[in-house]
Amino acid sequence: MEKLHILKEKMVKYYEGDPARIHHFLKVHSFAKWIGEEEGLESETLEILEAAALVHDIGIKIAEEKYGSDAGPLQEKEGPAAAEQILKESGYEGTLIDRVCYLVGHHHTYTDIDGADYQILVEADFLVNLYEGGESREAIEHAYSGIFRTGAGQRLCREVYGL
Repeated sequence: MEKLHILKEKMVKYYEGDPARIHHFLKVHSFAKWIGEEEGLESETLEILEAAALVHDIGIKIAEEKYGSDAGPLQEKEGPAAAEQILKESGYEGTLIDRVCYLVGHHHTYTDIDGADYQILVEADFLVNLYEGGESREAIEHAYSGIFRTGAGQRLCREVYGL
């Protein structure tokens, strides 16, 4: 079985009984893959992006248990160790794990974005969060102008939200 499929299975099991979290990471993965392919990412970078999209919020569960909060900085703090473990269990190794853990540990930090994988992960997460949060048109326009940098991400944001 392909590593990515194994990782999806493990993430569904990780969030068993929490359909909102499962739907969230699957939607973020779908948008990330779509944007990454449209932007022409190399296969290795696309693999990193897809794995990161599936595990990007893995720190939420731990943060809620430890701190009673799922705040972004707490997710970034608690997520990388959990991501590393589940990635290893799924057959990933080396620099891929390192980069995915970096992305998990920074996906709520919108300054100093260093790479297409990071940028696209942030855009995909925003595409989903704007909808799930029921954000206003003003908030969507603000995110569009402040966050979206890839051509594919900008196009999707305009089309999905009718900008």
